[in-house]
Amino acid sequence: MHTSDSAIDTHCPYCALQCGMRLRPEPGGATVAVEERTDFPVNRGALCGKGRTAPAVLSSRVRLTQPLVRTHAGQLEPATWEEALDAVAAGLARTGRTHGPDAVGVFGGGGLTNEKAYALGKFARVALRTSQIDYNGRFCMSSAAAAHQRAFGLDRGLPFPLADIPRTGCVILVGSNLAETMPPALRYLTELKAGGGTLIVIDPRRTRTAEQADLHLAPRPGTDLALALGLLHLIVAEGRVDEEFIAARTTGWEETRAAAMAHWPELVERITGIPVPRLREAVALFCAPESAMVLTARGPEQQSKGTDTVGAWINLCLATGRAGRPLSGYGCLTGQGNGQGGREHGQKADQLPGYRKLTDPAARAHVAEVWGVDPDSLPGPGRSAYELLDALGTDVKALLLMGSNPVVSAPRAAHIEDRIRSLDFLAVADVVLSETAALADVVLPVTQWAEETGTTTNLEGRVLLRRRAITPPPGVRSDLDVLHGLAARLGVEKGFPTEPEEVFEELRRASAGGPADYSGITYARIEAEQGVFWPCPQGPEGPGGSEGSPGTERLFLDRFATDDGRARFVPVSHRDAAEVPDADYPLLLTTGRVVAQYQSGAQTRRVDELNAAAPGPFVELHPRLAARIGAVEGSPLAVTSRRGRAVAPARITDTIRVDTVFMPFHWPGEGRANTLTNPALDPTSRMPEFKVCAVRVEPA
Repeated sequence: MHTSDSAIDTHCPYCALQCGMRLRPEPGGATVAVEERTDFPVNRGALCGKGRTAPAVLSSRVRLTQPLVRTHAGQLEPATWEEALDAVAAGLARTGRTHGPDAVGVFGGGGLTNEKAYALGKFARVALRTSQIDYNGRFCMSSAAAAHQRAFGLDRGLPFPLADIPRTGCVILVGSNLAETMPPALRYLTELKAGGGTLIVIDPRRTRTAEQADLHLAPRPGTDLALALGLLHLIVAEGRVDEEFIAARTTGWEETRAAAMAHWPELVERITGIPVPRLREAVALFCAPESAMVLTARGPEQQSKGTDTVGAWINLCLATGRAGRPLSGYGCLTGQGNGQGGREHGQKADQLPGYRKLTDPAARAHVAEVWGVDPDSLPGPGRSAYELLDALGTDVKALLLMGSNPVVSAPRAAHIEDRIRSLDFLAVADVVLSETAALADVVLPVTQWAEETGTTTNLEGRVLLRRRAITPPPGVRSDLDVLHGLAARLGVEKGFPTEPEEVFEELRRASAGGPADYSGITYARIEAEQGVFWPCPQGPEGPGGSEGSPGTERLFLDRFATDDGRARFVPVSHRDAAEVPDADYPLLLTTGRVVAQYQSGAQTRRVDELNAAAPGPFVELHPRLAARIGAVEGSPLAVTSRRGRAVAPARITDTIRVDTVFMPFHWPGEGRANTLTNPALDPTSRMPEFKVCAVRVEPA
């Protein structure tokens, strides 16, 4: 590993905080050390264990350093880059010729930089001419994105900076365990409380985050929608509605109020298990101060009714005038490192760069002009992520996959693993030999965060610049190099540059005038300003000029992004999860993360310090349930759903509901939580119902 002599300011490769850090070569240049970067406003120097140990994955001991091609004997063997790229191009082209372009699929990731996500979407539509592209961000925040679009006309995870959170009066945190998923962000909640604000946490488990709360509500998994409706009912009944705000800045209130009034408190208590006095307490805490926020994460979003559930929480903000005003509003705590930017620039099935709609003729014309192609040549929308994976081996016969590990991360994972195995051809570009890469016909070893330059967009909508700090090992190339090489082999000689800044300059032009307008953002501005908030149209002085747009730190203060500038109330009603407990499967399973591992664990499971802290999967259950089924702490438990069976040690705790068990989803093998999860999809966002399914639990 080669390094430069000076320290490099960059950002963590993991979650959507994109914490600032400084990388410094250690003596001898074999490794880099992570140092605090206290000047970066998001984390102010704080890092979690994953960020501190991120350089461990740079080691050639744990990562891929040469291409692998599967031989006739069925083994993955080292190959040259020319051989590997020739094999990928041949496999994709052969499938396209034989079965049509839509028989070739592309699956991206929420960890790809904006440049790579942009290039991947362009590659699918220009070089492959396929509509079949989506990405794993569909599994992360797509329900919140859909609800954002429906209510506000624009989707940005947080419409305000994180720094506003401690200054508001009350935060309702729904289905988020920040203390484990984004530890440096927990300080915003502790500062909120230190300043006299209140915190309400909604989670079926009493997590480390819930322990910080002034009020913790533990609803039955899958009932967050009923809970939000019940709170809105009480707000109406107690005369706490902001009629002036509703009249001036919204539409659709009458229908929404009628829907909420059908969810009276006693009914909501029966559905959620939360006593009426606690519901009233939550309303009083939320409505008492002048300002308040609702923040959601995967808990309410990863449901087959996730869009409506998030919409109900947005309705709560609108009804009380807690949106479009300083220190108030609804926000989504985006999960993946570039989950925000990854869904803005074209690797999603229905989108073009700049968060443009693929079905919009004007959007197609604009992007086609930037790309130098005929708008009619651009394919239409394709399948969403789970539907694309489910179609593998039947309608979609070849797949190029970058930066994702669906063998571990997809719902109904055993079925998806079977679909992947049934492909005629699979190529995977990754940093490590993930469980999915191990099934590939060709594996391409690519650069990672500290070895490449590129932008990401954090959960605030702040566009950031990761700087290359070290030279990648010989035999490793960037994803941009991969796409350039494949496009040339497929007959597209131009349009796929390998320099990230050149790609970003094209992205700026492609996004100009779109909802996510990056045209006024440059690498130089990002460095000078500690990130730039989008939308940021190009100013009159030209790119990056001092008279250009300052970026938009806070959205919706003057108007919402709808045609008439008003926010949209959307009436919703509670409905059950796609699967409810019965005699055969009497319990509820919910899934989530632990602090020392990340997503499918493909990278963090290769770090000794993190494995020591979180060595494997477990099943969390209440002592009363443990006594009923004869479970003993640490003994193996079998958890069975209609889709499969997983086995992991028991972890007995009174911090979880008696009717619920919890499993983290970071591990493959017999403890794979996603073997159990339900792929029932939200009708709007196409988000699978990761967060709730019916199971039975017994000693293994």
